[in-house]
Amino acid sequence: MTDNTHHDTTRRTPLLEAAQEELSKFERKENEFRKKDREERAAELRLPLDAIKVH
Repeated sequence: MTDNTHHDTTRRTPLLEAAQEELSKFERKENEFRKKDREERAAELRLPLDAIKVH
């Protein structure tokens, strides 16, 4: 039974790593999109984005 558990764990590890990598890529793209969107909206409203503290 321990052999089967070990086999399942070693098979899942690369899948988990791949999923975490994809999530990281998505989060980076989402952050870039939000930043660009925020800058575009500020430009439309003529807001000084540099003067406003954005987290």
